[in-house]
Amino acid sequence: MSDPIGSTQQFYTRWAWLYDLVAVHTPGIGAVRRTAAARLDPQPGETVVEMGCGSGANLPFLRERVGPKGRVIGVDMSPGVLAVASSRVERHGWENVHVVRADATEPPLEEGVDCVFASLVVGMFEDPVTVVDMWAGLVGSGGRVGLLDLARSSQRVARPLNGLFRQFVTHANPRSVRGSSDPLGRLDRRVAAAHRRLGQRCQNAQYETHALGFVRLSGGTVD
Repeated sequence: MSDPIGSTQQFYTRWAWLYDLVAVHTPGIGAVRRTAAARLDPQPGETVVEMGCGSGANLPFLRERVGPKGRVIGVDMSPGVLAVASSRVERHGWENVHVVRADATEPPLEEGVDCVFASLVVGMFEDPVTVVDMWAGLVGSGGRVGLLDLARSSQRVARPLNGLFRQFVTHANPRSVRGSSDPLGRLDRRVAAAHRRLGQRCQNAQYETHALGFVRLSGGTVD
């Protein structure tokens, strides 16, 4: 990842409680997460891995899709948000949901993964194309990959809101993002590259935007 690992871990650990509050209670975010899980289309009994699971806001929607005989594994390298995710799993008694501390670019996973999902993660990678390729290789031919991201909107009606979005990006991310001279431009380029690569690696890939164009969803089956 482009950020020093220690810096990123410290940031998300320090603000884990606020991160979870925003991730779960932002108006409309639950519907977006449910739609993203539907686009990924995991089947009952399958294994889904969420890269960069954060505080676990997507876990209930992924578990809902795979059912009690499936398995959901959340991967994140920040202990603070993982503690929140683990607490969420324990509170609900989800025996088929597990969280693992690891880097999403080097997940300690064996074969048998059917789907990989990543939410608000690819914008942190210096080379998101290589990471998407790695995830596609992990699930293999016939497996599925899905992405959920935020980026600057190009819709005319939403352009006045891009200034507020810039404030969100610069304050809700680690130091390397906050200190960038062009945080929105870099985020836009990385998100676009990741979603474009998913479209190239997957058959029947779907791409759509929501929330006035700020939310980007992609999902497809690896060739």
